[in-house]
Amino acid sequence: MMHPDTEIRYVSEEVGVGVFATKLIPKGTIVWIKDELDMILTEEYIKSLDDLRKEYINKYTYLDTDGIYILHWDHAKYMNHSFNPNCVDTAYDFQLAAIDIQPGEQLTSDYGACGEDEEFECIPEEETSRTKVTANDYLIYYAEWDEMAREAFKYFNAVKQPLKHLIREQYIDKVNAVANGTVPLDSILTLFIDDEDGK
Repeated sequence: MMHPDTEIRYVSEEVGVGVFATKLIPKGTIVWIKDELDMILTEEYIKSLDDLRKEYINKYTYLDTDGIYILHWDHAKYMNHSFNPNCVDTAYDFQLAAIDIQPGEQLTSDYGACGEDEEFECIPEEETSRTKVTANDYLIYYAEWDEMAREAFKYFNAVKQPLKHLIREQYIDKVNAVANGTVPLDSILTLFIDDEDGK
């Protein structure tokens, strides 16, 4: 589920639409969280679909570390990629605002953190030499993303969290401990390592 203070807006002909803040979303706020309304689709099921629906699914789903495809039920599926994202993934099935996101500002995330299985070229951006998302980005940039998440977590308890009640039960104690500074943040890399090891 996306933060309630967001909406879909037109970006450009090249990009299409994106997700924008309607009010200030402070650093450390959960901006998106996986919830039970998100559709879980297996590869077998997707292969059984007609070409038109397959095209939509391929565009708007992401591959979970458990090897299943997730289709968001709300406008989270319209969140665009950036190599300079203002939202950061965590190992706890949610994203945090990495900076204060101003009203009217587009929310973006780095698709490399999803472990995309196909490379794709991206729209050129300032302040980065990256031009494409690759399947191995998570191995290269995980420490940078972890640091962004660590910094955002410092503000977790100081800001309103309208999506906090959706944190999965298995993560609640850990998230609270990380936010309180009593345990270290789990690296996003652990999601991929555990998946590769079959754990």
